[in-house]
Amino acid sequence: MRGEGVVAGRAERAAPDRIAGLATRCRLVLLEMIHRAGSGHAGSSLSCTDIISVLRFGEMDWSADRSTGDVFVLSKGHAAPAWYAALIVGGDLPAEEIGTLRALDSRLQGHPDRTRLGLVDVSTGALGQGLSVAVGRAVARRLHGRDSTVYCLLGDGECQEGQVWEAFLYAGANRVSGLVAIIDHNDSQSDGAVGDILPLCPLPDKLRAFGWHVAQVDGHDHGELRDALRRREPGRPAAIIARTRKGRLGPGRVLLDGSHSDLPSAAEYAAAVDYLETLLDTPHD
Repeated sequence: MRGEGVVAGRAERAAPDRIAGLATRCRLVLLEMIHRAGSGHAGSSLSCTDIISVLRFGEMDWSADRSTGDVFVLSKGHAAPAWYAALIVGGDLPAEEIGTLRALDSRLQGHPDRTRLGLVDVSTGALGQGLSVAVGRAVARRLHGRDSTVYCLLGDGECQEGQVWEAFLYAGANRVSGLVAIIDHNDSQSDGAVGDILPLCPLPDKLRAFGWHVAQVDGHDHGELRDALRRREPGRPAAIIARTRKGRLGPGRVLLDGSHSDLPSAAEYAAAVDYLETLLDTPHD
């Protein structure tokens, strides 16, 4: 697969009208990775593919040299295939690595591992820890006078963890700027609906009470995501609650009925690929 939007190591930000196609390519890649690996969290990866695509291809100051630019923390680390797919579509990783997901000694582990892949800013996997690291990275950048942003993508089920709320409290009380927490609010976790297990509502009011600037968006609407990422209040951390659908392939089309970690059958995989390829001008290669 040819890399998209990369010039001299630093990513060229894609025009908004191109990001939908890039997101579709990411879905194709992550599904192929999971299909070939025989395991992986397809539903959780698909729910945040639009969020990751808007960040990686449109809004982040991204360079393959991770000593500069913005920081991305995938706190919901089980959605690693979505991030790996964006790296492959963006030309940061070779397409040959599509078949190495979760393989022994692979750089593409089931959860992001910085010791194996330098394009991962923070190793994650134990839910609830990523936001604390993101807060620390944002504070450090402020102390060093760096004008950059730390983005942290969390799951809504993950927000039941106490450590997440300690991080929300600290960042709000200390007005940690340059920090954006995006909550992938698909209302589904490994053992049921988030609202049935431990409701988060009223989540926006709670975050505002903690001192955060809060926006609520359709997490599959690239325009809404882009506007929320750009319209942050200076001097405060920002939280974006992105309403999503687990397993979303496209408008009105969901894979595995929103399952958290089920593996698509060969027939389901083939049907998903056929559908996604119809969304592209050229066949998937």
